[in-house]
Amino acid sequence: MSSPGISTDLLDRFAAIVGDKYALRGEADLAPHLIENRGLYHGSSPLLLKPGTVEEVSDIMKLASETGTAIVPQTGNTGLVGGQTPRPGQSDIILSLERMNRIRDIDPVANVLVADGGAILADVQKAAEAHGRLFPLSLGSEGSCRIGGNLSTNAGGTAVLAYGNMRQLCLGLEVVLPTGEIWDGLRRLKKDNTGYDLRDLFIGAEGTLGIITGAVLKLFPQPLGHQVAFAGLNSVEDALGLFNLAASLCGTSLTGFELMPRFGVEITTRHIDGVRDPLDAAYPWYVLIDISTSDSAETAERMMNGVLEQGFEAGLVLDAAIASSVAQQKAIWHMRESMSDAQKPEGGSIKHDVSVPVSRIPHFIAEAEQAVMVAMPGARICAFGHMGDGNIHYNISQPVGADKAAFIARWREMNHIVHGLVLAHGGSISAEHGIGQLKRDELAAIRPAIEIELMRRIKRAFDPAGIMNPGKVVSLDV
Repeated sequence: MSSPGISTDLLDRFAAIVGDKYALRGEADLAPHLIENRGLYHGSSPLLLKPGTVEEVSDIMKLASETGTAIVPQTGNTGLVGGQTPRPGQSDIILSLERMNRIRDIDPVANVLVADGGAILADVQKAAEAHGRLFPLSLGSEGSCRIGGNLSTNAGGTAVLAYGNMRQLCLGLEVVLPTGEIWDGLRRLKKDNTGYDLRDLFIGAEGTLGIITGAVLKLFPQPLGHQVAFAGLNSVEDALGLFNLAASLCGTSLTGFELMPRFGVEITTRHIDGVRDPLDAAYPWYVLIDISTSDSAETAERMMNGVLEQGFEAGLVLDAAIASSVAQQKAIWHMRESMSDAQKPEGGSIKHDVSVPVSRIPHFIAEAEQAVMVAMPGARICAFGHMGDGNIHYNISQPVGADKAAFIARWREMNHIVHGLVLAHGGSISAEHGIGQLKRDELAAIRPAIEIELMRRIKRAFDPAGIMNPGKVVSLDV
């Protein structure tokens, strides 16, 4: 059955490129691909294509360019801003890279790994580990998210402090353009000053300029020493003081510094199986400290002990527990990574993925709490995240007993309050989740007109027909 705007004959032409087995039209097959993780966006599509080669992706885009058919790239469908969701009431065709999931090559001497755009992040991590190397990107969705999506959103995760986000972890790309042309930029060079850096245009573009089908990723030596600690603190100011202390003592060996509120720990231990509070008493705030060293376990242990001892002496740390095994290290990280899922059983949750300068985090959190509580008495705030790089997930859970639908209806209102304070502190309204549909109009409202116009010019140059993931990031309608 065809969808409005696309004839059955045209759908058949697209299907013939990948074969009927990999061209899905049934309602049950399409359903999981039409909604994003939070349920904020529900799209429509007459066809899901699963190409198996770069050439098939190219042929799909050539036909799409010829016929003016909109294409929405999709990898793991784990995005949180609707960037991977087709538009409702339209005839966008979904192009899934899930079959293109190979690890193409690993060079442990050069510390590089080449992967398909549909390679699952956890598989990339395991492949690197098998060669004694580390691929440091770590996300709660790493078992299902894929490299193409990670690059398209410039994903950050928990190790940005030491290793950077995906932009810093990628050396080269292979991209199929909206015209069907293939750009082979799979270079393995750390130094290459030959003209414009096209790679950086596609990283973070959320599939609006082309489809990332392959990538050269940076690898690192596996750390020989690793320590994880969980500390209770009295305030966010004390967390900032402890971070500065840890950064001074550990330098680049400080690979993670995560901030969590008491409310977040309470709901995670309540709703996530196997999670427990490592400390006996309750504290207003907590931090997870992760230290990795290249020489020995003794060095990591000495560093962690030094951080906590000086933290206690300075009155910054009230209590702490150091993981005594790999299992305990994973358990502490599991608590942190489960904090988003733990909010779901508490009812509606209004999310904010923001960043502010690290030194401004205590001020931002205090001012935001005051403003939110004035607007919505009884709201429960779960402000947590990567304190070391300034990225805070400022999430607001509905008041106990509140109507979920009425609460969610105030999403934009709460965004306006929180994002206003973020901007006042010189921050960003999107730290690592991207723009997608959710923040597209807000981006246009807060950025200088020339910046938005430059984005539109780039979009038009790469995608003159406007078929590549339309409606995301930047609107061409002025």
